[in-house]
Amino acid sequence: MKYAKDTRPKPVSSRTAEVLVEALPWIKNITGKTVVIKYGGSAMIDGRLRTDVMNDIVLLKIIGVNPVIIHGGGLAITDAMNKFNIPVEFKDGQRVTTDEAMEVVRMVLMGKVNQELVEAMNEHGNLAVGVSGSDAGTIMAEQKSPELGRVGRISRINSGYLEDLIDADYIPVVASIAMGEEGGYYNVNADLVAGHIAAAIGAHKIVFLTDVDGLYEDFDNKDSLISNLTMFEAQYMVENSVVSTGMIPKLQSCIAALDAGVFRAHIINGTTPHALLLELLTNTGVGTTLHSTEESCTFDAHPLGNFASKLIENRQRPILMGDPRTP
Repeated sequence: MKYAKDTRPKPVSSRTAEVLVEALPWIKNITGKTVVIKYGGSAMIDGRLRTDVMNDIVLLKIIGVNPVIIHGGGLAITDAMNKFNIPVEFKDGQRVTTDEAMEVVRMVLMGKVNQELVEAMNEHGNLAVGVSGSDAGTIMAEQKSPELGRVGRISRINSGYLEDLIDADYIPVVASIAMGEEGGYYNVNADLVAGHIAAAIGAHKIVFLTDVDGLYEDFDNKDSLISNLTMFEAQYMVENSVVSTGMIPKLQSCIAALDAGVFRAHIINGTTPHALLLELLTNTGVGTTLHSTEESCTFDAHPLGNFASKLIENRQRPILMGDPRTP
């Protein structure tokens, strides 16, 4: 009689079990909660990183988290505008968006970037739903400045559509396009969209995936990374311009979300492998955490509902020998 040989590596490390035990209380505390994830930077451009982040988000969903993904797509928009010979212009760090450019923004964000993210996540089953901010009037905006054209200032969030998707155990993937209060469409900052949506749907946490390790007191001094700060400290940094220009919208979004009752906000480096899981499910974390002054410490667990039925739904494909997706 032939028996299967033990092919496990020797010695078998106990580190995996230690990580799972460390994660247990964090999993218990976040189960049933909604987490808004602003996804951008190199983690969205690099195909391997994108796949890893989508896998991490699906894992969060499996353990009971309700993720909501917000994305922009600045580099992809610039590339498309160059291909169509549309001038690329920025004022005060914001893209000047003509009517012609707005058509490209819509095409890129919804037709390309959004669908790539949905496709990557739906490798695991029919989990993700692509959403434009104009769908069901989810994101409403008004013109920010005539000089910027179709750049919008968010006026209100209609959260009903997103809440329905969450209740149905789907993962909304939201492109940062808004419907104009007077008609038409607006290009809106994805960082600010994330903060407004987190506030509107009563998210437990908001996480910003960036290309830097977090918030620095002095960006040129890599030893000045701030691991924790309060909402009021963040307000001081914004009002006194002591942070980089690119970090200001993220801090403003964190402040708006925390002020509306969101439990915590996180700024992390999306190029760090599995940074999302490390920040949310381990004791030390990997980035900057912002706290409100009155933190809620109640953690209500909720059942997984019908989410499990979506896993592998319509995805019954043979696993080939050597397939990198093989467990």
